[in-house]
Amino acid sequence: MKIILSGGGTGGHIYPAVAVAEALKRRFGNEAELLFVGAEGKMEMEKVPALGYRIVGLPIAGLQRRLEWRNLLVPFKVLRSIRLARRTIRDFGADVVCGFGGYASAPVLWAAQHLGVKTLIQEQNSYAGVTNKILAGRADRICVAYDGMERFFPADKIVMTGNPLRGRFSTAGADRAEALAHYGLDAARPVILVVGGSLGTRTLNEMMKAWIAGLDGREAPVQVIWQTGRFYEREMRGFLDEHPTPGIWQGAFIDRMDLAYAAADLVVSRSGACTVSELCLVAKPTIFVPSPNVAEDHQTKNAMALVDKGAALMVRDADAVAECMTTALATVADRGLLDRLSRNIAKLAIDDSAERIVNEIEKLLK
Repeated sequence: MKIILSGGGTGGHIYPAVAVAEALKRRFGNEAELLFVGAEGKMEMEKVPALGYRIVGLPIAGLQRRLEWRNLLVPFKVLRSIRLARRTIRDFGADVVCGFGGYASAPVLWAAQHLGVKTLIQEQNSYAGVTNKILAGRADRICVAYDGMERFFPADKIVMTGNPLRGRFSTAGADRAEALAHYGLDAARPVILVVGGSLGTRTLNEMMKAWIAGLDGREAPVQVIWQTGRFYEREMRGFLDEHPTPGIWQGAFIDRMDLAYAAADLVVSRSGACTVSELCLVAKPTIFVPSPNVAEDHQTKNAMALVDKGAALMVRDADAVAECMTTALATVADRGLLDRLSRNIAKLAIDDSAERIVNEIEKLLK
């Protein structure tokens, strides 16, 4: 069986594809021959080979939001990418093509559909992307992570699978005592995890700076694991040197998210699709601060899908610096609210998403 997995540009598109690749290998071993297709110059061209998978790069690029001369080249890159995608599918002899979003998935899915090759789309967000909406009509299967996706896709093609994740996230998770010791924190005081992604999030970092400055040297009422991101590391480290505050762990990265989740009583986070799925699996009370700088404001829609079920709280990005830590302190002090949020978010967890998608691939292969 020969399967192409396509997607990239961000970890939110790459790692679900890798999680499915790993599940395919677990089930079929060497019977499954896999090929990734990505976009030239994007992170998948480095990350995927590092994990031991073969990848082909397409010269595809997206439109810039601002008026730029580079937008004039996009139609030519699309046509070249479709031609290369057709050649790749034929040379590889693909039986199924799976798209996980990102620039590269559009031409390879389009080419597969016009070559009569079975296609599967995995939509990670609660608000479908433009590319997936366009390609859905000719897709054979559409795997989703949220209810109500029939407003975007043909209902008879939709399968609820959740978002496939790499790693093992669950309510069992890591030992909390080990997690607190890892971060040098006190078991007697509540812990808030503030996480802004690998590059970091300006809003969440400014929120932390404003809150720490407001303490004016007093001991913080809570402990914080503060992931600042690589881009902001030097600036935030300098700020903490000027405002030393006991009980705050700060770092550019969190290598052991299982320990961070185990230590946390409450999480403050962006609401990208994979992050939301992780938080459902670990059943952590969460305040989402959706990024406003994403297509179709999909992070707000992801967050609201949980807020409407009583499974999370949300603070708008524009209000976060002034309001979010106040909301977080009130929430972490309310044990009844924390328990209710944890119970409700746990109801939304799907812990076998990759295996569910492999089930659908296997049906298409038959």
